[in-house]
Amino acid sequence: MATVLTERTRFILDEDRIPRAWYNIAADLPSPPPPPLHPGTGQPIGPGDLAPLFPMELIKQVVATDREIEIPDPVRDAYKLYRPSPLHRARRLEKALDTPAHIYYKYEGGSPSGSHKPNTALAQAYFNKAEGVTRLATETGAGQWGSALAFAGAAFDLEIKVFMVRASYDQKPYRRVLMETYGASVVPSPSRDTQYGQQVLAENPRHTGSLGVAISEAIEDTVTHPGTKYSLGSVFDFVLLHQTVIGQETIEQMALAGEEPDVIIGCAGGGSNFAGLTFPWLGQTFRGGRRYKVIAAEPEAAPSLTRGVYAYDFGDTAKTTPLVKMHTLGADFIPEPIHAGGLRYHGMAPLVSHLKELGAIEARSVHQVACFAAGVQFARAEGILPAPEPTHALKVAIDEALDAKAAGEERVILFNLCGHGHFDLSAYEKFLAGTLEDYEYPDAAVQKALASLPTIAS
Repeated sequence: MATVLTERTRFILDEDRIPRAWYNIAADLPSPPPPPLHPGTGQPIGPGDLAPLFPMELIKQVVATDREIEIPDPVRDAYKLYRPSPLHRARRLEKALDTPAHIYYKYEGGSPSGSHKPNTALAQAYFNKAEGVTRLATETGAGQWGSALAFAGAAFDLEIKVFMVRASYDQKPYRRVLMETYGASVVPSPSRDTQYGQQVLAENPRHTGSLGVAISEAIEDTVTHPGTKYSLGSVFDFVLLHQTVIGQETIEQMALAGEEPDVIIGCAGGGSNFAGLTFPWLGQTFRGGRRYKVIAAEPEAAPSLTRGVYAYDFGDTAKTTPLVKMHTLGADFIPEPIHAGGLRYHGMAPLVSHLKELGAIEARSVHQVACFAAGVQFARAEGILPAPEPTHALKVAIDEALDAKAAGEERVILFNLCGHGHFDLSAYEKFLAGTLEDYEYPDAAVQKALASLPTIAS
């Protein structure tokens, strides 16, 4: 045990352990995912179609087939502020559960903004700055992504405009304060800063917002402000690519611990955290290695993987983005204002959706009250208060550990604790007071949203 702890400490302190390249799962997929389509022509999009939104180096990463894509030195230098991130074994939680399972968690909450999101925010800020961009527009749900991009904007001297989903803007005021401290401008979405936001508010002045609406506003802001590009924290291929530093580090850390996971779990809203942990492990499987049980944990209030349809759909509510084939609840779907704001999205990353269709991963949905109960149990056992998003993965990890106990078998479980919950105390306060609600899956509302899928859907 002492040897493992010593090696882990060396790993955490050794900047040379930070990956020098991102892992591109496109190189190892058994079959390629369906291509994004132009919303007007229905034909596959090309680099020129994405140029108004993204710098060319990021567009190249979307179409790349190389297994490794080099991390630029300025980005890797910025990673040194918080990477490598630690891998812990949750021995106290194991004891509390009285399980023979070994539970490991990768902790991404030690970054400056408190989550895994800077892994891509720093990369996107760097590539935009290198192309002469001066301003970035983005959306954020719970505020973790907005905080990360605000931090990255400060690191690379970029102006940041954030459209924050209204439900989270009201629930999590300190995330807004953190963004503004980094220098970002933050408005609740739907807002009066865009024509689309004004249209939504005219129809429903009490609209609680959604990531789909906020994306529409950020894109409108981008195309109406010179020198501005669009930045996003999940779903898109290059975002998932940048997060693979998580899984790569974890593979090496698990080897130092002398174990290999049987089960790998990540929470899934748009897919970046889930992909960051699991894609490097899945790549090993696709190259002939061991197969793992890989589980995406999502909220019952927005269950795109478990109850959505696999079809071409828009990524935003205004229906201005390219069409991507993904598991979707329909672009018109407005989820209930659960506290895991980062998971309140109608669709799932096309790459994650493709992997589910291939049978490489499975998905489970869970209610927020059970997730917060798991978060409290974890905090009392391990001392770290999880953000609401990773409590979904934690709940599934606990279920797997209890299943191992019932079966009387050892099982190695790995999950990603992608952020801390220090800005989510109002939600924990409601849970502790017994006033936190579960939201039933609104089947009728989703069926209505699915009815408006584009005609190209299949």
